Amino acid sequence: MIETLQEWLQNPLLTRWDGGPWQATVVTLYMTVVTMALTVLLGLPLGIALFETDDSPSPVVRRINQVTGFVVNVLRSFPFFILIIALIPITSAITGRSTGPNAAMIALTIAAVPFAARLFELNLREIPAGKIEAVRMMGADRWQVIRQVLVPEALPGIIGSITTTTIAVIGYTAMAGSVNAGGLGQLAYNRGYTGYQTEIIIVTVLLLVAIVILVQQIGDRLSRAVDHRARTV
Repeated sequence: MIETLQEWLQNPLLTRWDGGPWQATVVTLYMTVVTMALTVLLGLPLGIALFETDDSPSPVVRRINQVTGFVVNVLRSFPFFILIIALIPITSAITGRSTGPNAAMIALTIAAVPFAARLFELNLREIPAGKIEAVRMMGADRWQVIRQVLVPEALPGIIGSITTTTIAVIGYTAMAGSVNAGGLGQLAYNRGYTGYQTEIIIVTVLLLVAIVILVQQIGDRLSRAVDHRARTV
């Protein structure tokens, strides 16, 4: 067992930067951070719109809500591996290539936005209706309600949803590695699976687990920090 561990640690691929797990980790983090920035930028307004238009008195608005909700549900249920392959013509047209982290982030964002939007919508639904009605009775318009009630009250849950989505995106990046998106997924597939280097697979799994645990801890702390309910108990 000790001799096997020593052989693994002596593998030059595990210690070098170029093409090794450390460079792959940076690429995975790059894809995750950029994807999540785009996901929050697009998904949060979408989640708010789904919540606000759900009970609109206008039949046209309700119809738009139903169509948008249907599209969101379809994209949420689409297997990511199939999605990234189906989007290759689009990613090639936008980025000029069908592989690499920048191309993969298009599919990652398309997969993550509807997933996060539904979570954000659920976070908003957890707000007591009385708080929303009280602000509206004081003369607040729709944008004031969103800024002063919806987002602040749902912020702990929103952070939790961002954390959950981030962890899902990390898993997506690993799957994207099988189509040469880069990162730990590609390293595990090319060097570990097809290259029959078990130590590479073990190291990439450990690194992914460490990243997920770190993301979860940061998300939990941020959620507790902004939760005024926890401070008043």
